[in-house]
Amino acid sequence: MKFLEDRIRRDGQVRPGNILKVDSFLNHQIDVDLLDQIGKAFYDEYKDAGITRILTIEASGIAIGCAAARYFHVPVVFAKKAKSRNIDGDVYTSTVHSFTYGKDYQITLSKKYLGPDDTVLLVDDFLAVGKAMRGLLDVCGQAGAKVAGIGICIEKGFQEGGKILRSEGYKVTSLAIVDHMTDDGQITFREE
Repeated sequence: MKFLEDRIRRDGQVRPGNILKVDSFLNHQIDVDLLDQIGKAFYDEYKDAGITRILTIEASGIAIGCAAARYFHVPVVFAKKAKSRNIDGDVYTSTVHSFTYGKDYQITLSKKYLGPDDTVLLVDDFLAVGKAMRGLLDVCGQAGAKVAGIGICIEKGFQEGGKILRSEGYKVTSLAIVDHMTDDGQITFREE
């Protein structure tokens, strides 16, 4: 979507190693007006899909999930990156590799918040190689939940995550797809 591409061009920062920093407006400091536009864009795309839950991984996806959930009027459920003492009962777990942090972690989600009667929209801030989405898809599979789609703010189109998920039949809606970044800060977006 043009509104997100424009904001990335204005305030995003390209760092070595194909890192795109958007922490001044999306995943550290949050522009809530922009977030509202993101939530509305995901709603417009999936409003007829029968969504019963928005699912994401802590931490950056939570605000995005909440923005979308306002429009769908459904709960946001987020997989925790570590099992804490306050998660009681049975849980779903999956191992996820973080591109940003360069390490594996186990996500955990209480079984009481996701089940076979749910139709889920997965959301996150970035999609690169797709490891976070793999973990969420695994959790949905364990729960027997239907995945209606995957809503991504920024997809790194030069990495394989989105291509693989689409080839497997998942509907992936990325609001901005970066085709190329250069170390001097140039960003090229995929034209629709």
